[in-house]
Amino acid sequence: MASLEELPLLPVFDGVKLAALATVLYVIVRSLHLKSSPAPPHVTYQDTPLNRFLFKSCQILTQEYIPPLLWGKSGHIQTVLYGKMGRVATPKPCGVRTFLPMEDGATMTFDIFEALGDHSTQDDITMVICPGIGNHSEKQYIRTFVDHSQRKGYRCAVLNHLGALPDIELTSPRMFTYGCTWEFAAMVSHIKREFPQTLMAVVGFSLGGNIVCKFLGERHSNQERVLCCVSVCQGYSVLRAQETFLQWDQGRRLYNFLLASKMKKIILAHRDTLFGTKSSRLDDADLNRLRAATSLMQIDDTIMRKFHDYHSLKEYYETESCVQYMHNISVPLLLVNAVDDPLVHPSLLAIPRTLADKKANVLFVLTQHGGHLGFFEGAVLLPKPLTWIDKLIVSYTDTLCQWGRQPVHPVNF
Repeated sequence: MASLEELPLLPVFDGVKLAALATVLYVIVRSLHLKSSPAPPHVTYQDTPLNRFLFKSCQILTQEYIPPLLWGKSGHIQTVLYGKMGRVATPKPCGVRTFLPMEDGATMTFDIFEALGDHSTQDDITMVICPGIGNHSEKQYIRTFVDHSQRKGYRCAVLNHLGALPDIELTSPRMFTYGCTWEFAAMVSHIKREFPQTLMAVVGFSLGGNIVCKFLGERHSNQERVLCCVSVCQGYSVLRAQETFLQWDQGRRLYNFLLASKMKKIILAHRDTLFGTKSSRLDDADLNRLRAATSLMQIDDTIMRKFHDYHSLKEYYETESCVQYMHNISVPLLLVNAVDDPLVHPSLLAIPRTLADKKANVLFVLTQHGGHLGFFEGAVLLPKPLTWIDKLIVSYTDTLCQWGRQPVHPVNF
């Protein structure tokens, strides 16, 4: 039995516990954005016949995106789950790997996955896919998207970034960079030769989005036989993006460190080829600076820009960014980002928004949630195997195939 001296302390102690519990619940609700209601994506576009057809037929553009209730409204959790888990119940599509020699002695690889059935319009369409930084066809989010596309009647071709596959050695002292389009161009040329009847839907994830948009904008001939282009979660300007990566806002400095660690691991796995050979532009001093680097900018300045003889980091970033090429793209272009993407600063989203305001062929789709390449869907806790972005890309491409088979429609957008 409590003494008389102890009794007055009990209400105070209970009050402290209650206040602590309320504080924890408040932090959870705020950090997980539990009060945020599901909403359709915000779309910036011009009123054209094609866009009206898209909104009528591609219904996912007007439907609510519903992430898992307990964690799906946190961009950080979506991003971390994508990075660590990739996808849920990931399929294992079977493909054929192609090796192509490049003029500088490099050997690029890509994988082709044939369609698992006929397309709904009977068209021959190839999804030409460029993954994110340091990624390849064996990544779970790529495998999930490939499997979904195959089942919808699409052939898929996936670029393996130069140096990204752990079991493929480099054959020249060069690896992938932010905006080098040489390997992607070689894959596209091969597809055009091997499949002369196919049209291509060009798809880029994160860094891959920068590469595909830059590739299409570099030469008008690169857009021949391209049905459309989809870019997901890219930052558009490498220079401006890297500046924001030094900020602690939304933990970008931490993500910068983690991505830098990933890049260091990839580079060091090929150090015998990249450093100290007669044709290499790198030496032991660069290797020591690489080991000490803690940010992508340090690695880019020490290593990456030297693969293409850029004189400065600024020149490297400006030249390798797609922002100065995107206005040259005339095929239908879908640009997708999420507001809560912790890797892409909100200021960068003015680039696709302005482009969609000015060009009739561009749709800029912005979701409130989804993080960086997450876009998981679900009810309360468990995510579904197929993500919102997988379904959007295929639905958008399906709709463009249907548009091409309309009996009468304007040539312009």
